[in-house]
Amino acid sequence: MMPAGGWALGLALAVLAVGLAVDRAVAGAHVAVGLGLAACLVVIARGCGLTAADLGLARSTWPAGLRWGAAAAAVVAAAYALGFVVAPVRAALPDGGGDLGPEMLVRVLVVIPLGTVLPEELAFRGLLLALLRRDRGVLAATLWSSGLFGLWHVLPALGGGTANDTMAAAVGGDVAGTATRVVATVAFTSVAGVVLCWLRLRSGSLLAPVLAHWTVNGLGVIVALVA
Repeated sequence: MMPAGGWALGLALAVLAVGLAVDRAVAGAHVAVGLGLAACLVVIARGCGLTAADLGLARSTWPAGLRWGAAAAAVVAAAYALGFVVAPVRAALPDGGGDLGPEMLVRVLVVIPLGTVLPEELAFRGLLLALLRRDRGVLAATLWSSGLFGLWHVLPALGGGTANDTMAAAVGGDVAGTATRVVATVAFTSVAGVVLCWLRLRSGSLLAPVLAHWTVNGLGVIVALVA
């Protein structure tokens, strides 16, 4: 049986690093990489002796996870709606073209949940949170897993996309502007990680942060398109 603690944590981080590198190097592999990461993380969890309850996947927690996840999703949707009707916020968004066709539906309903939300939640609010919680306690586990979640977004912050384009327009595209964008992204996603950890711990279920995360990403794409 794989020992818990540092060795398993290091293996999980190595798997995540490899997955991130492959995802960046191979176009169109996002869903396959996400599902592969999820499978590897489950294998590591089982090797460490973690249970479904440790990962937030116990069936008994599903109702609470759905309730808390739906409530969080409603808050996110309300925030997006408010931002959409506030003229300065809406004007700051790049023109997305307004195309909500089949390709975008596949992105929102398949690519984002399977390629992004599932592996990230299983990694940072599932396996890593459980490992760190067992060895270091709830507070340290929350802070460490959330900080790692923030660092996970360094490479995405250097890429393109609506959010990066909007930030680049505000802070500039030079070295200083790029550094500001990366730091802001890491800080924001770290704080978001704390909130998602709280949802996971409060509900006892990984479904709660999964629904919240999916809503943030999926609605964000839609709002950017129709802005």
